Amino acid sequence: MGETTGLQIDLEVLREFERGLDPQHPERSKVPARILGYGEISTVFEIQAEPMRGLACKRLPIFRTVEEMVRYEAVYEEYTRLLQEVGIALPPHTHAALLNDAGQPVFYIIQQELPHASLGHRAIHLLPREQALTFARRVFEELGKVWRFNRRQRHLQIGLDGQASNWSLVGLDPQCPTCGAETPLLYVDTSTPLFRRDGVEQLDPELFLRSAPSFLAWLLRLFFLKDVVDRYYDLHRVAVDLIANMYKEQRPDLIPDLIAAANDHFAGEPELAVGPITAQEVRAYYREDAMIWRLYLAMRKVDRAIRIRLLRGRYPYILPEQVRR
Repeated sequence: MGETTGLQIDLEVLREFERGLDPQHPERSKVPARILGYGEISTVFEIQAEPMRGLACKRLPIFRTVEEMVRYEAVYEEYTRLLQEVGIALPPHTHAALLNDAGQPVFYIIQQELPHASLGHRAIHLLPREQALTFARRVFEELGKVWRFNRRQRHLQIGLDGQASNWSLVGLDPQCPTCGAETPLLYVDTSTPLFRRDGVEQLDPELFLRSAPSFLAWLLRLFFLKDVVDRYYDLHRVAVDLIANMYKEQRPDLIPDLIAAANDHFAGEPELAVGPITAQEVRAYYREDAMIWRLYLAMRKVDRAIRIRLLRGRYPYILPEQVRR
């Protein structure tokens, strides 16, 4: 068990869930799970057993040795500490490390489940247009906390994924949704703890490739891995990623105003040195990003079929059947 911020979990229930997990149909597991959301790499779910109800779990079966998991745990704990130190608020959280029945290490990140409507990618469909733009400005302000820290010194650099789905608007009422200039935000995506000490990545980048099919890993390593990691240390690209993601979230109508809001915001913070964002840049970024992730998911499904149907093995990851883009 790792650090905790007030959450109580039962490690035996977690072990029982892991023993009976059906990754292809988690809702049919011995201890069933309810899917809360799919990310590009991992899945968030609620375990349907006391005292795990009301908790959002992210399962990482990516480690080959206990030593690897222990190193990841240390990096994860340091990352969450750093984020809070620079002023990024996190939901109540804890984590757990265990071995499954096959002796394989599995790491769980556990957070207080937040109201679905409060998550940014859902809130932008509920908020009036101007307040959806206010939410984006609030995200730009939160990102500024990280990059002001990064620019004050060079010893430690923090990376962050600023997409709308990674933020929760505290206190959002879905019946009367509002977002003001002072609305608090929580950052929820801590499973990729990116920070560099004296230029050295503290998270082993190879872990990004563990969920990829073996026949695709070399290609991702050669052409995409460094670029994907580097983007989260570049505030300009993080802002472009946030805006471009509006295509996936079915709100492309917001993009022109978001570009204007971003350029206006960062023009007022010259110390962050964020160059102007253009519509052409946003379109090109999304086309490339969507192509990469479509290919990645398709190849993971091929890998799943090979392992289960041809090799009669077990596929350890929970995959979405389709991601809307």
